Amino acid sequence: MKSGVASLALTLGLATGLATSAMAAPPPKPISVDQSASFLIDAATTEQLWTQNTPAKVRKLYPSKKFSFVSEVGGGFTESKNCVISARAMVLPVLHLPMQGKKIVYAPVKSSTAFDAAPNLSREQCQALARTKLKEAIQSLVSALASS
Repeated sequence: MKSGVASLALTLGLATGLATSAMAAPPPKPISVDQSASFLIDAATTEQLWTQNTPAKVRKLYPSKKFSFVSEVGGGFTESKNCVISARAMVLPVLHLPMQGKKIVYAPVKSSTAFDAAPNLSREQCQALARTKLKEAIQSLVSALASS
């Protein structure tokens, strides 16, 4: 009899723990999609730049159910050791398809691009330049979205 009570208590304890973990807040949804070269910038850094540079007003005007913020950073080193960067920030519409779910349509509502090239940079300096150019592109896009 005691083992039945113990197993019931154990089962209730596990069920309570599972219910508590299921009720925990879900992780925040990313506000952006990154299509960049991992050599230059990673998805976490891109998401952080979007979060820091996109005001609540713009997020409210362009909700994630209808729009997606997308970034593309490309470039690298030329044969003459120049670091060349192209950073593009866009707002793309989102469709919800019955069988496939959420799909981003490559038809930019607005976009912004920033370019730069610099000689004799290390890999880390080139990555910093990529972050700076993406931040400029995001800020330009956000400014255009907020004013429209």
